[in-house]
Amino acid sequence: MDAILGIDAAWTRNQPSGVALAQRTAVGWQCIAIAPSYDTFIALSHGIPVDWNAPNIPGGAPPVAKLLEATTRLTKVHLSVVAIDMPVATVPITGRRAADNMISKTFGKRGCSTHSPSTDRPGDLGAALSREFHSVGYPIATASDPPDTLDRLIEVYPHPALLSLLGCDYRVPYKVSKARKYWPALPASERGKAILNELEKIRDRLQAELGVIELPSTLTTHRMLKRFEDALDAVVCAWVGTRYIEKKALAFGDSTAAIWCPDLHHPTP
Repeated sequence: MDAILGIDAAWTRNQPSGVALAQRTAVGWQCIAIAPSYDTFIALSHGIPVDWNAPNIPGGAPPVAKLLEATTRLTKVHLSVVAIDMPVATVPITGRRAADNMISKTFGKRGCSTHSPSTDRPGDLGAALSREFHSVGYPIATASDPPDTLDRLIEVYPHPALLSLLGCDYRVPYKVSKARKYWPALPASERGKAILNELEKIRDRLQAELGVIELPSTLTTHRMLKRFEDALDAVVCAWVGTRYIEKKALAFGDSTAAIWCPDLHHPTP
């Protein structure tokens, strides 16, 4: 049996990062924990429910050791893969990588080019995270590693993954911060409803893949929508981890870094 830790890692320390945990069971993959930050995920492992409407959910650097301890409390299944939405590499990142260029070349016409990493973003935050995971037995999976190589840290980019998950031809408009750009003619309240509709589509498809996903029953504020978005991105990372383990993912990159995407030759059921 395998477990996968999905992390939607913020590129700066002042923003929270979504976290999700999935495990393989006798009836298939199941999402067993989801939280909008490292601290709330760790608290969840101690039996403290997530307060999705808390006034403030702080960010911070990834506490790798505590995340792994929390994972062990939540599941007795071996953690086989850590899937993270953040640029990582076996060498210092100073600009665009082969992985970024390959993703942009393949998916750019579908609106899914990558952001450009730099020495500042994610900078030392990403470097420290990959070093820490490597030190506890999860080195980065590069294009030199075949899919299903276990005990690895894999990099995920949710936008192209969602094309496969939802069967879409173009980038899914679900980012809360871009609602005005998506629908400039709509009033703010209607833009919020449109974003929520996209987020619920993503959740519904993820539930078909990973079982019931426990999230707030009401999402009435911009703050809660952003937490919902971050948490779902973490679940998307975990889902791509399941495809990786099942040899249904492809590496875009080289021997220093790779972004893993679902293999379109193995479509989502």
